[in-house]
Amino acid sequence: MSESINGKVAAITGAASGIGLECARTLVSEGVKVVLIDRAKDRLAACCAELGPNAFPLAVDLLKPAEVSGMLPEILRLAGGLDIFHANAGAYIGGEIVNGDPDEWDRMLNLNINAAFRSVHAVLPHMVAQKSGDILFTSSVAGVVPVVWEPIYAASKFAVQAFVHTTRRQVAKHGVRMGAVLPGPVVTALLDDWPKAKMEEALASGSLMQPKEVADAVLFMLTRPRNVTIRDLVILPNSVDL
Repeated sequence: MSESINGKVAAITGAASGIGLECARTLVSEGVKVVLIDRAKDRLAACCAELGPNAFPLAVDLLKPAEVSGMLPEILRLAGGLDIFHANAGAYIGGEIVNGDPDEWDRMLNLNINAAFRSVHAVLPHMVAQKSGDILFTSSVAGVVPVVWEPIYAASKFAVQAFVHTTRRQVAKHGVRMGAVLPGPVVTALLDDWPKAKMEEALASGSLMQPKEVADAVLFMLTRPRNVTIRDLVILPNSVDL
């Protein structure tokens, strides 16, 4: 039996495109007020205009700690509360380590790990104080299966998994649920650096999912009865053999 989330307030990072935007669209359709967080101001404005009066843009550069730490007051000002926080923003780097650029690794690791953890730190006191809330991460199947093509990305998602499930056990006593959705390959801008041949092969074989499929899984997680936590929800195309 699902529970309604109508009237709740959510904030989603990386919400101007891809999985984040699709999750925002899905939650708005369920009667949720959604604060879309991204650094792309123009894109945010366009997305919120499309989604309607229950969508609010909040421009934040997640790689600037002061902006992340100051998110909560802005979320509360825009939407009047916070019940759901979705740490979705992330970057992707694949390829051979021997040919990699450690400076690019640093940026991705800062976004996928440090900025994500800091964003949860910024909003968690509010949820603890109100004794309820949901915190979700967009993780990856690469966080539980070491994908040979993406060692740095996989390492970042292994870190996410460790954070989610240690923090989850700390905050459960406060009525706050934490969980992670772990998709396989999804058609988003994160895959822009895939080799062309690899992308064409994946599309032809049906081994890529669409953002909507991830958003539907997130909605499922959020609408479980409060005595139930979906700790990890792994979503894979049928043709992916993991």
